[in-house]
Amino acid sequence: MRQRAISAAVLVPVLLLVLAIGGPALAAAVALATALAAIEAFRLLKAAGYPPLPALGTALALAVVLDAAFPDLLEGSGLLLGAIGIVLVAVASFTRLDPHDGLATWIATIFGAVYVSLLSFLLRLGHAAPAIPPDAPAAWLGAERGWILLLVLAVWSYDTGAYLVGKNLGRTRFLTHISPSKTIEGLIGGVVATTVVVGLLLWALGQAPVHALLLGPLAALAAQVGDLAESTLKRAAGASDSGTLIPGHGGILDRVDSFLFAAPVVTLYVLVAIR
Repeated sequence: MRQRAISAAVLVPVLLLVLAIGGPALAAAVALATALAAIEAFRLLKAAGYPPLPALGTALALAVVLDAAFPDLLEGSGLLLGAIGIVLVAVASFTRLDPHDGLATWIATIFGAVYVSLLSFLLRLGHAAPAIPPDAPAAWLGAERGWILLLVLAVWSYDTGAYLVGKNLGRTRFLTHISPSKTIEGLIGGVVATTVVVGLLLWALGQAPVHALLLGPLAALAAQVGDLAESTLKRAAGASDSGTLIPGHGGILDRVDSFLFAAPVVTLYVLVAIR
């Protein structure tokens, strides 16, 4: 617990500083996190019996992040990158002498690359989210920092609410074959916490807080599914953590797993319902 507290005390201010700077610093931070998460994800896939091509998969994931950082360079480039990635990984998988291994390599590499590259939606949200009205309480943040802050605090509030309620009131466990510590009470506590925080942030960004009644639960449930998805990968690999990079917290993938699923969900909602 002491290690977790020390690590959090160091990491949280750094993350908030990067978010405050925004722009290239934020893109660089997302790229670094994606690369480190890719290393861990491909290591887990290999341990689970799915032999990937880590270097090629990591390069593909970083290409997706780069595309998100500069969305105006090429129209439809995300889909194009995905298509090129499938082709390149397919060609590389031909080097496996057993076609069964080649197919597993092809699937595992594409899966790993797409999985960790979902973090790029932090950048896509910042670029595509609607402008903040000049009279909004948090107008000084700007659209990029404001909307990404909403996403970050939504995920953090879910994790905090679910942990506190689950630890003190949790009785009814679910999906114990994936994560034995998860409880229905914790899930409800996390959803409530996220909804309240998202409502406050929407108000601060000059938006109708009523959106939180849908966006809050969506963000919370997406964060929980992201956590469970990584737990599935770790279970299959026989690992308790994705890595040891962060003392008391495991690896980078352990820290961003909820964001991988929450980021595209929040981005879609904001673009469709609020824009």
